[in-house]
Amino acid sequence: MAVNNADNTAPTAPMPPQLRAARARRQSIIKFVILLFTLGFLLVPLIAMLVFTLRHPLSGRWSLAPWVAIFTGNGETLGADLTVLWQGLGSSLALCVVTVAIMLLLMVPTMVIVHIRSRALERAIEWVATLPLTIPAIVLVVGLGPIYRWLSADVLNTNPIWLCFAYVVLVMPFAFRAIAVGLNSIDVKTLVEASRSLGASWPKVFFKVIIPNLWQSILSASFISIAVVLGEYTVASLLGRMNLQVALYQLGQSNSQISTAMSLLALLFGVVLLVALDLISGAMRKRKEGK
Repeated sequence: MAVNNADNTAPTAPMPPQLRAARARRQSIIKFVILLFTLGFLLVPLIAMLVFTLRHPLSGRWSLAPWVAIFTGNGETLGADLTVLWQGLGSSLALCVVTVAIMLLLMVPTMVIVHIRSRALERAIEWVATLPLTIPAIVLVVGLGPIYRWLSADVLNTNPIWLCFAYVVLVMPFAFRAIAVGLNSIDVKTLVEASRSLGASWPKVFFKVIIPNLWQSILSASFISIAVVLGEYTVASLLGRMNLQVALYQLGQSNSQISTAMSLLALLFGVVLLVALDLISGAMRKRKEGK
């Protein structure tokens, strides 16, 4: 038995350099194939959309007319009224601002207080916040429809800006996860106790101690919420409100090339948001490390 134990604890022989190099080459090839397949899966539909906007589907003639119509704001020559497009784009941008503001006012103070006071309540809030992910949008509209009919008739009006209440519910799961990551990455209780022991008031602790440490998470939650609002179609369509995606659908009935080109621009805007988030996060991280 002693001999067996000695054999089991004996160090394994190091792998020869030739085998390590061969394994590294195989891993590099596998990574390259996976990356190539993923890029093809993502880029081929986008390239097809770009080709569709440049090549007329009936005559086969190549033209930049759909893109020129978007950037000049004149689609009459192509039989398209771009008024609905600008109306939907303006509504979506306004919805982004209002939705992000309401989401931050609701989520950030609530999550900070609950994170400090009660972890059990934090799990309950997490369950409530992530619940919209399990409920289809069509089911949400069934519940929201009577509420919006009452709001439109008796309290507010039919302006698309009031979709912000429904959109706050839709972005809650993504915002909660982004803010929760930030809260879990810092010792909130220690920061609060140290600040309070030095005589700082609760508003000062919140705005000058906690919020500066959560900027990266707040930006992540805001950018993700903007991307969700810009891409939302089901709720706005079923509630009869105008936003960017509904406008693109209506525009596609008269000129599908312009609608597809604008969809590509919206996707590009989402990519720019993500890249900006990565650059801002990297800059903030370097600044903290420099301090």
